[in-house]
Amino acid sequence: MSSNDVSVVLVHGAWADGSSWAKIIRPLAADSIAVSAAPLPLTSFQDDVAALDRALERVQGPVVLTGHAYAGAVIGATRSEKVRGLVYVAALAPDEGETVADVFYRTDPHPLAPKLAPDEHDLIYLPDTAFGAAFAQNATAEELAVLAAVQRPISPACITVAVKRPLWKDRPSWFLVAEQDRMIVQATQRFMAERMKARSHSHAVDHMPIVTAPAVVLDVLRDAIATVRASNRE
Repeated sequence: MSSNDVSVVLVHGAWADGSSWAKIIRPLAADSIAVSAAPLPLTSFQDDVAALDRALERVQGPVVLTGHAYAGAVIGATRSEKVRGLVYVAALAPDEGETVADVFYRTDPHPLAPKLAPDEHDLIYLPDTAFGAAFAQNATAEELAVLAAVQRPISPACITVAVKRPLWKDRPSWFLVAEQDRMIVQATQRFMAERMKARSHSHAVDHMPIVTAPAVVLDVLRDAIATVRASNRE
């Protein structure tokens, strides 16, 4: 692998797993880009960051690290020197001292957003009806069935921990604002992207563009990959 080669590591959010990135993985692999999807246990914020760090240990060379939704907080918490760029896809990006919940609930929710609460095992599941109503309203019936079937619950311990200085303060970042997002409202995404000074891309997509609008996500990723490659040649 040459010093100019860039790997992509994809990180799923709450109520999802690595399979949610399938439509992104296939085209990147076809372009001979090394790509992997880091699995998060969603048991606590510390557990998730540790899982990401283990995944990054297995990757060689510079990395474009990409997070969807909740995973935006996780990718901002790694300290891996391999990470040369951060891509946020309809993601949450708390600043130092903030929790995931602080940014998620900073504005009124969308009228169709689900009401979320832990169950008797202290895990938060997404109601089945929420997949089509808010999580991925632009998905096909087949895609919705898969998303609901593979959903992984998230622990409140993931979203109630104040984060340290996020990596986006020290690395270039890109942000895909999902204008039709009913889980993380557009205004919140724009607030975070502007605060981060990210290279912002705004599109009329739902909360799960990695499934419902993969071409849009790939455009942002390829911009980040090209920029990181160029910086490696300097």
